[in-house]
Amino acid sequence: MSRRRAHEEEDGYDRLQKKRRRVSENQEIEDRLESLILRVGEKSTSSLESNLEGLASVLEADLGTFRLKILRILTDCAIRMPEKCTIYTTLVGLLNAKNYNFGGEFVEYMVKTFKDSLKACKWNAARYALRFLADLVNCHVLSASSLLQLLDNMIDTANEDNVPQVRRDWYIFAILSTLPWVGRELYEKKEAALEHLLVSIEIFLNKRSKKHHNALRVWASDTPHPQEEYLDCLWSQIRKLRSDNWAEKHIPRPYLAFDSTLCEALQHNLPKIIPPPHQDSNKYPMPWVVFRMFDYTDCPEGPILPGTHSIERFLIEEHLHSIIELYHLERKDCAAHLLNFPYKLKIPLEYCIVEVIFAELFNMPSPRFLDIAYGAMLIELCKLQPSTMPQVLAQATEILFMRIDSMNVSCFDRLVIWFSYHLSNFQFRWSWEDWESCLSLDSEHPKPKFIKETMLRCMRLSYHQRIKEILPANFSCYIPEKAEAEYKYAKEGAAALPGTAAAHQLVVSFRQKCTPEEVLNVLKDLPNPRPDDDPASESRFNPLKIDVFVQTLLNLGSKSFSHSFSAISKFHYVFKILADCEEAQICILRNMFELWYNHQQMMIVLIDKMLKTQIVKCSAVANWIFAKEMCQEFTKNYIWEILHLTIKKMNKHIIKLGGELAEAREKLARAESSESEDEEEDEDKKKPEDAEKPTEEMVERMEEKLEAAQGDQKNLFLIIFQRFIMILSEHLVRCDTDGRDYNTHWYRWTIGRLQQVFLAHHEQVQKYSPTLETLLFTQDLDPHVLEVFHQFVSLQG
Repeated sequence: MSRRRAHEEEDGYDRLQKKRRRVSENQEIEDRLESLILRVGEKSTSSLESNLEGLASVLEADLGTFRLKILRILTDCAIRMPEKCTIYTTLVGLLNAKNYNFGGEFVEYMVKTFKDSLKACKWNAARYALRFLADLVNCHVLSASSLLQLLDNMIDTANEDNVPQVRRDWYIFAILSTLPWVGRELYEKKEAALEHLLVSIEIFLNKRSKKHHNALRVWASDTPHPQEEYLDCLWSQIRKLRSDNWAEKHIPRPYLAFDSTLCEALQHNLPKIIPPPHQDSNKYPMPWVVFRMFDYTDCPEGPILPGTHSIERFLIEEHLHSIIELYHLERKDCAAHLLNFPYKLKIPLEYCIVEVIFAELFNMPSPRFLDIAYGAMLIELCKLQPSTMPQVLAQATEILFMRIDSMNVSCFDRLVIWFSYHLSNFQFRWSWEDWESCLSLDSEHPKPKFIKETMLRCMRLSYHQRIKEILPANFSCYIPEKAEAEYKYAKEGAAALPGTAAAHQLVVSFRQKCTPEEVLNVLKDLPNPRPDDDPASESRFNPLKIDVFVQTLLNLGSKSFSHSFSAISKFHYVFKILADCEEAQICILRNMFELWYNHQQMMIVLIDKMLKTQIVKCSAVANWIFAKEMCQEFTKNYIWEILHLTIKKMNKHIIKLGGELAEAREKLARAESSESEDEEEDEDKKKPEDAEKPTEEMVERMEEKLEAAQGDQKNLFLIIFQRFIMILSEHLVRCDTDGRDYNTHWYRWTIGRLQQVFLAHHEQVQKYSPTLETLLFTQDLDPHVLEVFHQFVSLQG
């Protein structure tokens, strides 16, 4: 018996080993197949055609065992590597010619991917899936008539009523951006149906509202390059392609080499695909304006830049954008892939790359990635291509500077951030003499303001003496003040100030490592300069106490950000006692400004710290920014940096509370569903996490907290927009009364900042649009101000 058992155990062990070997071998084959599919089309000693033919034979042989794996990999490649679309459609065409059933299964799989992407609002994935299905018509896998049926269904979806325009726009964009791949085939086989499709699109575009256009432009002027709305531009490019009989030069078509093989294959028909209906929770891509900076006259001898309305320009730009999307986290890889663009010998590549990177940086309402990512890409490109890229970038900078007069305010900010960062990486070298004409311009003019703001930004990346060395002597007016604290209680004549004695006593106490209570004791006898009959809006507070405490504490912590943070944290209790109302919080901000007005970055980080530690409320910061004493700072960039930082703080707080509430509701729902089971369990067997389950009262309190925060957010936006309306309306009425032109530099900066607040925080402001329309942006408002609101509303209309 023992011998038999030993033999059986040994036999079982062998079987297990064989199974493991088989699983291991299968895994190796799967990995090899995946590698072969992913790498097809890359540099090779063999031609692409022979590689495709060989790979099709390998995959066909393995279809029996690895069918699902091959389907999944091919579908993933279609979505994730759209630039290799025609390579993979050719591969599918060859497989379909060898195995009709597999071709049918692949079409089903791709249709499912397309429908799932639409349901999940994965708009790029859906567009790439549609493009792939369209290109399968070229490979004789799909019939042209069934593709046209799908495109007609998408036109019907675009013509639905009572849905946002951005939804309708996406369906038209998806069709138009697919036509370069399949237009020629449809023209040859189904010309009448294609013309009907194009007429339907033209009718749609002619009826479409474009109120959002002006809000999304980089420049207000259309000279020398029109700032076209994206659908209008693509429609012009498709019309040009149609007039060229659908012939383009930038899409590789490897299936043409296999035409005789593919023609003999049986074709499949797409099933009827009805796009999913609109849901209120759906988010659609925002419209955009096509950025243009160069034309063929800007490029020296060499390949000619394709025209604005040539389909090649669209194809090149889309490919470059997809490379940036794929590699934006790895600046070196990104730069290398951009410079290895497949058609680099046919086009002025450096100009195309620079234009596309600035298009990304200036994208409205916000860039896809961090500003610094684009700066890092451009630096790497200059390193990899030192003979040409720095010159092209310098030329681009010159063009941007020359056209800065009509530049969107948000883009102006981004240009300042990029240029200062770029200078800091190239030893701050620049030919400033070329910009000498700025010296005679008004200080509020965008050109001198750009130089001033760039120097202020460079100060954050360097130090004062270095900035003095950067600029020529005649540019000295643009050198920022030295970033030092201006402590009034140590200045000449300070003895006459009412708080000086207390301030000096406070300095001694701080150095003796006093407690917060001891600080309050030093401050308690300071007189209140506010008259007794002063109608305080919220509660009585003593501005002199705040003045002495804030200026003295922040001055002692002026050595560094860390010293200031440490001081704020240690005496947080004193801040909370003194700042018991919004007026008191604004008083804290005034005193911080009085001390640090020459150090913009310090003010930004201190306000950030005070918001985090809840010393000041977001509404107090907004009211302080719009206060009359800040009017001299109103057109400076840092003020708006503070405002956006404040709004983002509020937004993050609401997102955090919303996330916590959703999690608590989920836990409570789980607890209720398993309540009956829990009752049957003994107390000692209950799970430890049961104690963490929230009660209904806890969830209710969280709901109340979220509602209160949303109320604060709504109030913050009402304060900001109301103050904008007040100052802009006062300016317009004053100019009208005095018979002066309202369109001053101040007006353009201010209306631009209003537009910036709407666009930068569009997702949050959108929720309060009805309230804003009812309370603030009413029909009796000046049309110039009201137009900004209407442009904003149309973004998601």
